[in-house]
Amino acid sequence: MQICRAGNKGMANPGSIKCLFFSLLCLYLFCVKAVAEYPESQESDRVINLPGQPPSPSISHFSGHVNVNGDNGRALFYWFFEAQSHSSKKPLLLWLNGGPGCSSIGYGAAVELGPLRVNKNGGGLHFNKYAWNKEANLLFVESPVGVGFSYTNTSSDLTKLDDAFVAEDAYNFLVNWLQRFPQFKTHDFFIAGESYAGHYVPQLAELVYDRNKDRAKYPTINLKGFIVGNPETDDYYDSKGLLEYAWSHAVISDQLYDKAKKVCDFKRFYWSIDCNNAMNQVFDEYQEIDIYNIYAPKCLVNTTSSLAKVNDYGLRGIRVFGGYDPCFSTYAEDYFNRKDVQSSLHAGIRGRNSNVTWKVCNNSILRTYNFTVFSILPIYSKLIKGGLKIWVYSGDTDGRVPVIGSRYCIEALGLSLKSPWRSWYHHSQVGGRIVEYEGVTLVTVKGAGHLVPLNKPSEALSLIHSFLSGQPLPTHG
Repeated sequence: MQICRAGNKGMANPGSIKCLFFSLLCLYLFCVKAVAEYPESQESDRVINLPGQPPSPSISHFSGHVNVNGDNGRALFYWFFEAQSHSSKKPLLLWLNGGPGCSSIGYGAAVELGPLRVNKNGGGLHFNKYAWNKEANLLFVESPVGVGFSYTNTSSDLTKLDDAFVAEDAYNFLVNWLQRFPQFKTHDFFIAGESYAGHYVPQLAELVYDRNKDRAKYPTINLKGFIVGNPETDDYYDSKGLLEYAWSHAVISDQLYDKAKKVCDFKRFYWSIDCNNAMNQVFDEYQEIDIYNIYAPKCLVNTTSSLAKVNDYGLRGIRVFGGYDPCFSTYAEDYFNRKDVQSSLHAGIRGRNSNVTWKVCNNSILRTYNFTVFSILPIYSKLIKGGLKIWVYSGDTDGRVPVIGSRYCIEALGLSLKSPWRSWYHHSQVGGRIVEYEGVTLVTVKGAGHLVPLNKPSEALSLIHSFLSGQPLPTHG
């Protein structure tokens, strides 16, 4: 834009000199403002010319590695999208996927709630009009190390992975990321995730909550609450709910249901051999359909199945991935293994062989992860008393972490009822049900499976809008 005009015949005059001075001053201030908003430390992470990205709308995004442990050479990979509008005023939302071992880039960002979704042929991207960065500045991180592009230079780290290890690394990631992006330090901060992130999210929230009390030692993070979808929460209630859902939705026979009920004591940390055998039969019945969305067509493309069972009685029982693997993982893997994509995302797999293939889910982490936490419910009780905003949502066609188990978990907290069970509406149709307790809100999403933002993107956007804004979900058509 032209600010000053030259004098007649190009000759300078006092007015034009004064105008030039103010123009240079304005330019200086503009540059200072730009540097303040985007310091060099984050500009180097800006994503430019991402292959296959649609030319419009304009999307401001950044990605790269953040160190979480200098001694062992551990770094987590992130992908961050600024809010589509008013980013300086909107909250910061961190999204985590579960597994353990599944990528928030491959699922959350590229398949579910990010603004750029991978095309079905894996050849490019398309804009997601239901992206959650309409409501918040959206941060995805691949956690723990060994997932996706996140790495460690100390191989023994991969044998030590458990919930406490993951929470500590995630906390260090968050602190160091906010150092790189200081303009978001004062924003309201929320954590979200699904499946085994039903452990990760509350545990990280608790760590932030506790360390916020020691301001002399730790930086303050403006944590306001968390929301989890189809979350693994308590082994007893989740397992009980899984079995009852399979029977009540005609997946298993009366005989198998009765047998499993008889031989399984889900309150035990380690299942008996008889219980493992019975539950193996339950999962065998799911092989013919999609356990993560029991009414959806099963993918017929050859994929690496996330239904890998671990028949190891050293574990507390059968473990299947808390991710989702119809055909979408194939498309994501095709895209993120492209060298030009990795270069644009600053995602070189450092600290490991450069020929390592990027996977949506790392099976080895599932097999070696140290499951040490039976229930997250005590954290809920603690953080409810701490005043955090807590929501749980559940797609009601998920057989892996079904709504029955989530209802048992919430009821076990013994909270006073605030608003009774009722329908909520979306586009004049029932979107699901909602019940509010003093401290926790439970929302179901009708017809959604394990990945609610994938199966019901419009409803999911309405849900996160309500959670973040405080505006109630419509209860009338």
